[in-house]
Amino acid sequence: MAFISDASSLTFSHDNETLRLDTWGPNAIRIRSTREPSFPADNWALDETVPASAKSSIAHDKTGTLSNGKITATLSARGKLLLTNQKGEVILEEFSRSRVDPTDPKASALRIEPREFKPRLGSESWHVTARFESLDPNEKIYGMGQYQQPYLNLKGADLELAQRNSQASIPFAISSLGYGFLWNNPSVGRAVFGKNMTTFEATSTRVLDYWVVAGDTPEEILRAYTDVTGKVPEMPEYGLGFWQCKLRYQTQEEILNVARKHKTELGLPMDVIVVDFFHWPKEGEWKFDPTFWPDPEAMITELKSLGIELMVSIWPTVDRLSENYEEMLTKGLLIRQDRGLTLAMEGHTSCSHFDATNPAARSYVWSKAKANYFDKGIMIFWLDEAEPEYTMYDFDNYRYYKGPNQMIGNSYPRFYSQGFYEGMREAGQDKVVNLVRCAWAGSQKYGALLWSGDIASSWETFRDQLAAGLNAGLAGISWWTTDIGGFHGGDPNNPEFRELFVRWFQWGAFCPVFRLHGDREPRQPQFGNSGGSWCASGADNEVWSYGEEVFAICKAYILLREKLRDYVRDIMNESHTKGDPIIRPLFYNFPRDKKAWEAEDQYMFGSKYLVAPVLKHGQRERRLYLPEGASWKQFTAAGEVIGEEKKGGQTVEVSCPIGYMPVFERV
Repeated sequence: MAFISDASSLTFSHDNETLRLDTWGPNAIRIRSTREPSFPADNWALDETVPASAKSSIAHDKTGTLSNGKITATLSARGKLLLTNQKGEVILEEFSRSRVDPTDPKASALRIEPREFKPRLGSESWHVTARFESLDPNEKIYGMGQYQQPYLNLKGADLELAQRNSQASIPFAISSLGYGFLWNNPSVGRAVFGKNMTTFEATSTRVLDYWVVAGDTPEEILRAYTDVTGKVPEMPEYGLGFWQCKLRYQTQEEILNVARKHKTELGLPMDVIVVDFFHWPKEGEWKFDPTFWPDPEAMITELKSLGIELMVSIWPTVDRLSENYEEMLTKGLLIRQDRGLTLAMEGHTSCSHFDATNPAARSYVWSKAKANYFDKGIMIFWLDEAEPEYTMYDFDNYRYYKGPNQMIGNSYPRFYSQGFYEGMREAGQDKVVNLVRCAWAGSQKYGALLWSGDIASSWETFRDQLAAGLNAGLAGISWWTTDIGGFHGGDPNNPEFRELFVRWFQWGAFCPVFRLHGDREPRQPQFGNSGGSWCASGADNEVWSYGEEVFAICKAYILLREKLRDYVRDIMNESHTKGDPIIRPLFYNFPRDKKAWEAEDQYMFGSKYLVAPVLKHGQRERRLYLPEGASWKQFTAAGEVIGEEKKGGQTVEVSCPIGYMPVFERV
């Protein structure tokens, strides 16, 4: 065994393992371990220029120590790692139950190692597991991306580290013990925040790689994380208002009629309207089908004259019969499969996906989108299917330019966003935002606006989206949105669904991006018989489609969002410059208030507005907690502050008739 050090790193070697600790930004240390001759070159999510660290100090004798500002790493003589903060408090400790080190008070005959490298027979990779002590049964864990479950606090959760439709694995966690932890590995795997131990697994990798930062508040921790993984760009002006969408507008005239009615006849604000999927002749032909979209330039020009930007859907799928398939296959621009037919997405036709991890494939797809959309005036793209979605999620069967899916697959959506972001910037667009159905650590810096996927239209699912959005923000994805009303189903003529729709719409006005979408019932008859016409439209999904009472409520909240436009712009700029989430749990702004850490069904919209969504059918009263350290006044749907000023630190009962969602303004 041996310790080797330089100005900013400490290396430990024993048997066939090399463990390396590097200072990596203020108060942070990157930890890597390998059983191979050298470390891989990839920095993965940690590819930003590293901010200057505080002066570090290194010592080693029988143990090795690396200190960097508020964090200190200590390695035992046998290489067990302990991390402490500036107060000397243990924030992270490896879980070891081995009798090899008799000086360890937790020595055991169990022979469980903290860093387990299990060879994957017949391959050049390992199944790696990192184990950590569960130091405090009351510890709370947040972040980790977007999962379809109702829990904001993830302590006790078992999470698949894999990308799926509506699941975005972004492996950064914030602990109530005062640290942030990035599992810097894009392998498919698993994270378990258990009562007895915490484990992170990578099913196929060449290195154990994670990053830890110590901080006194969640704000300090998250800002440090976005310093090393990237912050969102500046939000374009059209990202601040209302976005109209449905599955799906089938013709040029249909979408223009909706825009004309919304803006001209009704006089309502709208910033973006969307052309959803199958507007193309075939998948993998990134262009308008001229049968249904005869003059895109004229359509875009008219929309812009109304103050509306057009967003178009991009899919990564490539139909075998499409005009680009043979060329992309010949040039190696598609994902490959280790067994079976080259068929990853089965639907109306047989498709593969373009390989977003391949720079040449990203350039090819962007060149098509640029010629057929961007050069016609389209400034915003909907990067759908970004996981990518497979008919069967057999993660071990797909192989990319960067490596096998099991080894690097979680990074696919990040490369997908990167291709369009870099293409748009190179083409002269200054501010970039693209809607994307999946993300990984660092996606935020490529203009990724994550939405919560194809979710059900139900009260249970609605409740899950609050935890999904807040945890995505705490994983660095500050641009987040959801399908108002859910995606799958929902009949505008059904009274119960109308109530759900209203409550979702009210909440949507206080989400980072305010966006209406969904596949409503009943489905419409097929229109046409060529191209994507086989994909029929759902029922109408405009704000006037739900009856007069609902329309009046929607109108009020669209106008309220417009009144908040300057405020939304300000908090978007804070996110761009500092890395803060747009929506955040109460404890983010009130970390010293213990009750703020317990509130899971309300949140802050920026630092000024406390929002309490109405999450239950028939609910007309709402209890909410006003955090300590501020005073509050009720904020109406008309954008007015009313009533007596209330001191923080108390729970209040608020009336919430169908036309109102409780909001309080910090005063």
